[in-house]
Parts: sequence; structure tokens; C-alpha cells
Amino acid sequence: MANTFYLEIITVDRQFYVGQAEALMLPIQDGQYGVLPGHEATVVAVEPGEMRYQVNGTWYPAVAAGGFAEITPDYVIVLVSAAEHPDEIDLKRAQEAKERAEERLRHKQSITEYYNSKASLARAMARLKTRGRR
Repeated sequence: MANTFYLEIITVDRQFYVGQAEALMLPIQDGQYGVLPGHEATVVAVEPGEMRYQVNGTWYPAVAAGGFAEITPDYVIVLVSAAEHPDEIDLKRAQEAKERAEERLRHKQSITEYYNSKASLARAMARLKTRGRR
């Protein structure tokens, strides 16, 4: 087990994944953040997007909403507001959410509404991207 670390992915309403993992890729503001066993201790902000974790040589994709991750050499705890497996994503609903967010971005709005619309668009795009790879 020296080539693994303990991984917990927790959302507001469930434990998404709990167990050993070999690697983890998280969506962050600047792109993707990779984690391997023995990683230096840090905390990173998780952005809405596609996250992947590797267990027994197999990569498992998921969509993560915003949150953060505490990373140590032996364990990683990812706390996000929501996470979905590809088979839990409704393509029609994700496409409709994308279109609504794009429409809201076309209109003048407050800065708060603008950032909410951007976040909605990022979540919808991540869902479509992750579901499309399945």
C-alpha cells in the first residue's frame, strides 16, 4: 500500500468516495492539480470541473462543484458542494443548464449575477464533458 493514499471525497449530502487511491486530478483555477502518494501537505481550492481518481490502475471520472481539498502525504480529503459520476449526469438537463447560463451571460447583470452565471456555465460544461467521455 506504499503506492496509495487514503482518499475521501465528501459532498454536502453523501460520501462520494472513501478508500485507497493511487492518484488524483483536481480542477483548480489554473487547470488541473495532480496528487500522488507522498505529496507535500497543502490545501487547494477546487473549481467546478472534471476530477479523476485512480484506483487499482483504473481512472474514474467525476464532476466536482466548488470546494477545497486538504492534501497530506498519506491522505487527501476533498470537500465539495456536489460530485457526480458520469452515469448520474442527465445530458438533456446539462445541455439546458448550459444554454440558460450562456443566455444569462449575454445580458447586463450585477457582478454577483455574472459570477453565478459563470459558475453555472462551468458546472454544465464539466457535466457535458465528463458524460461525453463515458
